[in-house]
Amino acid sequence: MRRLFRRLAAEGRTVFLSSHLMSEMENIADQLVVIGRGRLIAAESVRDFAARGTRLGVVAGTRQAAELTLVLTAAGASVEPEGSADGERLAVTGLSTDRIAALAFESRILLNELTTRTASLEAAFMELTTDSVEYQAGQPR
Repeated sequence: MRRLFRRLAAEGRTVFLSSHLMSEMENIADQLVVIGRGRLIAAESVRDFAARGTRLGVVAGTRQAAELTLVLTAAGASVEPEGSADGERLAVTGLSTDRIAALAFESRILLNELTTRTASLEAAFMELTTDSVEYQAGQPR
């Protein structure tokens, strides 16, 4: 189906596809139109939609999370624990991976992960349509 949609678009045709599967839309669509409760929420490229609805950041992993948090916040970053029970992963915003690596190196803190978090279409969709949801899962109609 993806090849068919792409072929039709390459021929100059417009292909409309309605879906809530954002992972599929990332692979198929060039442009995205989002409507919630009869109101236009967005009409733009998939890339632009994903970028405006999510905060970019970095995930830093270390066994010295407390020390790294102090160093990074002193440098102006926002740091929060990232979902792991052991507290070894940190979500960092406000500093690049290069700057985080340099600060960790200077402070003799070993990093075992340093990953740039990219914009996610799914996260952007959920964030930007929160106020437009009519029915929640498990909610009686």
